[in-house]
Amino acid sequence: MPTLLDDFPVLTPVTDEDLATAVRAVRTHVPESWPEGELCRSERVPYPCRLARWGRATLEAAGYTETEAGAEAEQGGWV
Repeated sequence: MPTLLDDFPVLTPVTDEDLATAVRAVRTHVPESWPEGELCRSERVPYPCRLARWGRATLEAAGYTETEAGAEAEQGGWV
């Protein structure tokens, strides 16, 4: 069975639902130190995992930094 190595596509224009999912992805899929190196806390694969890369790329496509998107989400946007 082949292994998929490509990243998830970033669809444009980016919708509010995509932004909410991207914020959730970058908050959930964070690095954690292990003897093997930095692994994704959620997936235990080398960090950054596919969802972390997709989340950051989606935020970037929408014109946000990770910090700006997190602040917007906490203020009630994209939820």
